[in-house]
Amino acid sequence: MKWWIAILAFVLAACSGDPLPADRLGYAGEWHAESVRLLITPDGNVHYRRQEPGVNVSIDAPIKKFEGDDFLVGLGPFTTRFKVTKPPSLKDGKYTMTVDGRELVRVRAFGGTET
Repeated sequence: MKWWIAILAFVLAACSGDPLPADRLGYAGEWHAESVRLLITPDGNVHYRRQEPGVNVSIDAPIKKFEGDDFLVGLGPFTTRFKVTKPPSLKDGKYTMTVDGRELVRVRAFGGTET
């Protein structure tokens, strides 16, 4: 009966990300585009939604690692790459980031991630 406690602990550990590195805190926040919502928490978790006609994508998983400006998200053997062609930067008074070819605007930042 105690084996389920070990499995539960493993699943819970696998579902939480590592905190974002200090040089990546600018990624943290809630980002929007016309059909995309991306939430990156300072503790390294990603909540992604894309809704277009005929397409409904939803990902809720921790960041596994950064490769260049890209970040890889997933659990266990399942990984999704978010291709960042323009990392977070200030543009016309708003923070923007280009991910998978879509320019996202940060609509909410988390404490200490205003840069």
